[in-house]
Amino acid sequence: MIKLLILATILIGLLGVLLKRNLLLKILAMDVMGTGIISLFVLAASRNGNRTPTVIPNPPDAYADPVPQAVILTAIVIGFSILSLLLVCATTLAKRYPTLDSHDIEGRSDP
Repeated sequence: MIKLLILATILIGLLGVLLKRNLLLKILAMDVMGTGIISLFVLAASRNGNRTPTVIPNPPDAYADPVPQAVILTAIVIGFSILSLLLVCATTLAKRYPTLDSHDIEGRSDP
């Protein structure tokens, strides 16, 4: 059930990126899609166990692997930096052109 909700989140974000014309809505949809993808990886990484791997004489069989957790944390930071860069680009375009409609911006021939 959780996997279906995560896949629905990814699909909603993808449809938003493809169908919306407003640049801010496209950026928001891309962030929703990225959140869904990170959630999917977190779900896949948590299936092994929930315990912290510690150095003890009798380790538990199911423990959480710290490597996927570190990769996901890095993906979250990179996603945040890309989101902030896209918002800066959108505000620059909003200053240059009086619209955020992607079709209107693509149709202009200004250098």
